[in-house]
Amino acid sequence: MDALSQTLRVVRLVGAIFLHGRFTAPWCYQAPHADAAAPFLEPTAERVVIFHMITEGECWVELGEAEPLRLVAGDVVVFPQGHAHRMGSAPGLPPATGARLHEVLARRPRLLAYGGGGATTKLVCGYLACDARLARMLLAGLPPVLKVSVRGSDAGLWLEASVRYALAEARSPRPGGQGLLAKLAEVLFIEVLRIHMNEQSGERTGWLAGVNDRIVGAALRALHAEPARAWTLEALAQEACSSRSVLAERFSQLVGQSPMQYLAQWRMLLATNLLARSNAPLAQIAEEIGYQTDTAFSRAFRREYGMPPAAWRRRQAGAAMAAGAPAGG
Repeated sequence: MDALSQTLRVVRLVGAIFLHGRFTAPWCYQAPHADAAAPFLEPTAERVVIFHMITEGECWVELGEAEPLRLVAGDVVVFPQGHAHRMGSAPGLPPATGARLHEVLARRPRLLAYGGGGATTKLVCGYLACDARLARMLLAGLPPVLKVSVRGSDAGLWLEASVRYALAEARSPRPGGQGLLAKLAEVLFIEVLRIHMNEQSGERTGWLAGVNDRIVGAALRALHAEPARAWTLEALAQEACSSRSVLAERFSQLVGQSPMQYLAQWRMLLATNLLARSNAPLAQIAEEIGYQTDTAFSRAFRREYGMPPAAWRRRQAGAAMAAGAPAGG
């Protein structure tokens, strides 16, 4: 199994589509920074990533002083660092004023229609919520705005049709419609990452670029497949069919840290997953992720998260209870 699939299998991601818009030219709206929207979208999330999918027509996205970016039907645009941005039928239009953010997001998915009566653009807005450390890992090296066309992928037409179906189901009296939208938001986001990995140039850096690299990708697959193994740089280089020096340099260049530093970070992400989703004792979790004793595991966990694993688990359980979600598996 590749490193991206391993990561998505063990780390909890939460997605949703929160807005279905039908806009007629001229129109424009200002989207806030993701940190401002997060409390209304996913209150317990450490990080929220916003994305938009154009299902009909075209529009423009503006981000700071960068050149406006044209979007057409089938395009998905993601803001990996959560930047505030402006969407409109043409560049330079003043954004609409109206309902406050919490009012717009009070009911999801919110149906929103406005504009001047000209050419029609339809889009859906969604988000993916995840652990802040996972977000830094997955999204490192990505540009402030990432645009891909899902219509060029095998899954593109299916995704578009499924999103339309799920939006209709969310308005029907039958149960489960919003659950469909949540799962589709996650699938759509993952497909965007896969398309980007396939299209990116050799100059890119970051975790996704590392996964795509022959040497670093092989090392990541090995680390993810056997995180509890007592890895050495030499053993990892053998798995990657590389020398130690080449692997160390290439890994650091793309991922931004040494293989052993990455392994320690990955073990901590595995630990938080096990702590949040199970009632397994600390000694068992320590063994599963490669620590010989629960004392050594607790020491490493405290360095990373600022508290012992038992305290972290209690805090997560309390947050889940406050949010009305079941905790502990």
